[in-house]
Amino acid sequence: MVFDYAESWLQKPGATALSHSLPLRRERFKRNECRGYFAGVLPEESKREIIARNLGISERNDYAMLERIGGECAGAVTFLPAGETLPVGDDHYRPLSAPELARILRGLPRRPLLAGETGIRLSLAGAQDKIAVRVEDDAVSLPLGGAPSTHILKPAVERFAGIVFNEAYLMRLATAVGLPTAKAEIRRVEEVEYLLVERYDRTHRQGPDGVTLDRLHQEDFCQALGIASEKKYQKEGGPSLKQCFALLRDVSSAPVLDLARLLDAVVFNFLIGNNDAHGKNFSLLHRGGGTASIETRLAPLYDVVSTRFYPELTRELAMKIGGEYSPYRVSKANFEQMAEDAGLSKPLVRNRVLELAEAVLSNVDKTGIEHPVAVALATQIRECCDAF
Repeated sequence: MVFDYAESWLQKPGATALSHSLPLRRERFKRNECRGYFAGVLPEESKREIIARNLGISERNDYAMLERIGGECAGAVTFLPAGETLPVGDDHYRPLSAPELARILRGLPRRPLLAGETGIRLSLAGAQDKIAVRVEDDAVSLPLGGAPSTHILKPAVERFAGIVFNEAYLMRLATAVGLPTAKAEIRRVEEVEYLLVERYDRTHRQGPDGVTLDRLHQEDFCQALGIASEKKYQKEGGPSLKQCFALLRDVSSAPVLDLARLLDAVVFNFLIGNNDAHGKNFSLLHRGGGTASIETRLAPLYDVVSTRFYPELTRELAMKIGGEYSPYRVSKANFEQMAEDAGLSKPLVRNRVLELAEAVLSNVDKTGIEHPVAVALATQIRECCDAF
């Protein structure tokens, strides 16, 4: 895999880079330079293996997988075979009845992203079962070809009891304490529970012919740093918190605001027991791509789950806090060390940890989600907040 910017794009007024890791230039990007971004739009781990088997390709062949499922991806990219032109106003969708949607959600473990089904070319990063859909007035449709989606559906996982309620509860809690967070709600079709998450990288625009759906470009921190998905954990060469804060200083259009938002996200994930907050769970959102007025900001919080709730999952943090991987040994001194590493004020970080702990305690029972998982999580979170 190699990558070149088209000369016509390089000469375009207001041309913007596809990724922070792929700055505009005429020289070709080699595989080790561009794989972090391009492979980063593809599914991971066991889902990638199953998709490869279903499609009859090698699981290590990023290029072939992009060709087969790269029609509707995160951000504003669409991958097309050479010689094909990008459809204008691609609005081809397949409406789903309730029984059809339930069947699809039940079948995702065997056919992730519906890869191989006629007309479906969807790609979402991550290792969890999910599907991209368009939801308008509660009607759910599958995007065909390169048509854009509006939501991501994440069904219940048998292995992790109550994970839909886990994520929904914590995303509501994040919103309640003032963190910009993707909108999510719990839904059920037949007996299948799922989380409906509104995409922050899609937007409705009023045009002369009615409302159209636009893509906003985004990239996660691993893509922006040119790090392959299989190395997303710091112990395996993935980003550190120091690198994440430095990235925002380099690229954000409002670095003071976004550094504070990232700090809040780090502290919140710690307080709720989300040990899996790695580099692919933070993203940059680019507005105005291809123009001189592009704005780059930290994307809303997403994929917020308390992994500590499940004993079989790792007890270590995806990224060290002040040199410490174990959340049970993280202290105020570790947060101060993190502040020093990230170039932040120690008093600011120390005070913000206490403020967020108080805010979380004040809102832990106000999410409106009544479920045994929510009750158990509230107890777990109180214990962590009280320790600070």
